[in-house]
Formats: sequence, C-alpha cells, structure tokens
Amino acid sequence: MGFFNNIFGKKENKKDSIQDFWNWFAKNEQNFFQIVKNGDQIDQNFFSKLSPKIDALRKELYFLTGMYSDDIAELVITPDGVVKNIAFVETLVGSAPTLPNWKFTALKPAIEDMEKFKITMYGFSFDINDMYFYPIEHKYRPDDVDIVIVHPNYTEEDKANIAHGVEIFLDNYIGELNSIITIDSLNVTSTDQAAGELIPLIKLKDYLIWREKEFVEKYTDVRHETENDSYTAFEGMMQNDLPILAIINTTLLDWDGKASHPWIVTLRINYDGTSTNGMPDQTTYDLMDKFEDDLMARLPHDIGYLNIGRETADNIREVYLACTEFRKSSQIIDQLIAQYRNRLEIDYAIYKDKYWKSFARFNKTIE
Repeated sequence: MGFFNNIFGKKENKKDSIQDFWNWFAKNEQNFFQIVKNGDQIDQNFFSKLSPKIDALRKELYFLTGMYSDDIAELVITPDGVVKNIAFVETLVGSAPTLPNWKFTALKPAIEDMEKFKITMYGFSFDINDMYFYPIEHKYRPDDVDIVIVHPNYTEEDKANIAHGVEIFLDNYIGELNSIITIDSLNVTSTDQAAGELIPLIKLKDYLIWREKEFVEKYTDVRHETENDSYTAFEGMMQNDLPILAIINTTLLDWDGKASHPWIVTLRINYDGTSTNGMPDQTTYDLMDKFEDDLMARLPHDIGYLNIGRETADNIREVYLACTEFRKSSQIIDQLIAQYRNRLEIDYAIYKDKYWKSFARFNKTIE
C-alpha cells in the first residue's frame, strides 16, 4: 500500500471560488502591475500576497511573472508537473478577466527563439547548442518515449542538480504541457557515458512531435469492453500483520492495448479501521462502493476509463483507473470528492504509465 505514498500531495484547504480570486486580483491589478514593471521587491510585494490566495483555491499551484511587453505584465500559473492540477489551472486562467495591462498564461509556455535562450542553475549552464539527446528503444514497450539528455558537464556527483536544470530547460524549450504529455522517461548523462548516437537537442521537438503523432494514430478510439472480464481476489498479510485484500481485473492486465489508456488514476480513501483489523466496517464499505459506482457511472469504460481494481488494507482503500486522458477524469473526481467531502476522506494522483508497470505485482510482466 505504500507504493503511491510519494505521489500524493498535502491535503487542500477549504477552497475559495475562482470568481473570488479574480475579483480580488482585479481590485489590486494596477498596484501589482507597477510592482512587476518596476521590479519592486516582487517576492515581498506581489508573490507574498498572491500565494495565500492561490493556496486557498488549490494546493500545489505555483506562479511566475515578468513583463510580456512594455505595457503588459504576464502571470504564468503552473501545476509544476502535477498532472491532476492541469485542468484546474487551465480553467482558472480561462476564467481570468480581461485586464489591459495583464496577460494570464496556463502552464509554462515554450520559448520561441531557443537559439538565444540559456539558463544558469547550480553553477551550470543549460544551452540548446551545447546539449544532445538520444532515445532508448524498448523491445517490449515500443510506445515508451525514453529520452536521455547529454550535458557536457555532467558528473554523477552533480546528477540531481543537472537533471533539475534539464527539466526546467525542457519546460522552456517544448513547453510544460508537452513535457508532461510527450516524454515518458527522462535521464541525463555525460558524453563519455552516452549509449546512443548523439542528436543535437534542437531536434528534440521534432522527434517528440513525430512520436506523439505516431502514438495518437495508433491508439485513437481503441477501447476495451469489460462485460466479460475476469476478476481475481488477492489476499495476504502486511508486515504489520494486518490483512490486505485486492480485487483486480486480471483480464485487463493481459490486454495488449494498455498503452491506449496511458494515464493512471489512483484514488486513496482513508477510513478508521482500528476496531476491524484495518478493514472498513460495513457502513464504510458500502459507502466506498457507492462512491466507486458513482465514479464509474460518470467515467464509463466505453469512452475511455477502465476500472483496474482496488486494494484495501490498514485503514486505506486504493482504487485504480486507467484513462485515455487526464482532464475530464480530474474534473469529475474533484466534483465527486466535493460531493462526498463530509462522508469520505479522499485524495488522488494521476500519472502516466503506458504499460501499467505499477501493477506488475498483480501479474507477471515482461521487462
């Protein structure tokens, strides 16, 4: 049950409305514009006021600002790679008022002239003219886009810093959304350690466009009918001697079309199983089943949402879905969480896993 611990964020505060936020911003927009234009202690005078208002809407949203032109300041709102927040950020920015001195942007956009763009982080330079890439092909996972970036100053000791710098650079090169959608795995290495033919980094965008086009053409409208699927019960004991029970659609795990539903949703429902050996009591069990029924009624299999199964143990139930997309699924789940807010404690995460490697523990897979 601990597999997903690191992909769940902090619990959110009670949210103000999007309209409340923009009403507040509009009242202060001229003051904020002058602060950004003059570079007048932006952290203290703008960000410190903006941050609690953004947090009141949704946790794990971030922002950037600067002058878009002489008379227009730009505010970029970003989920910083948290997939479940992308649709919310797009909705938030789409609801922004028209203000003559402001441009609002959802997610970090791609920079048009990358030949002149360079960033410096941790004492390292990241320049498109100095870096290369090569793809890694996987025999049994042909649709995975696994990219290795070659940095001229890479060392094992500096791996974490250089990897972070590369990630920031790619967000500016291909745009934050494209980084999330088109790249499945990203690593960094040195020229000496490179295990493939080096390709100038300037060609990465074209390569990713080609791979995404190929993927979409291959899997558009691929669906799985679940009526005749088989389900398997898995039972065991955890290290703390509490029971663990999973019900998994094992027909789905054998399906050769997994990559058509590359977005995995993991819903985590917390309950009090202190007096029931870590398992839910009957009332909670029935309520969780109703939530799951409501979820699948709004996210049915025939339009691209597959219920892989669920796992229950130690005061937590996890429900697993595979989806063709992440926007509608996050919006529907947000609505249902609000609907059940006073009855169930629910959080969720969305991540990309084209070959459902997350569920290898339920099935033997070829790597």
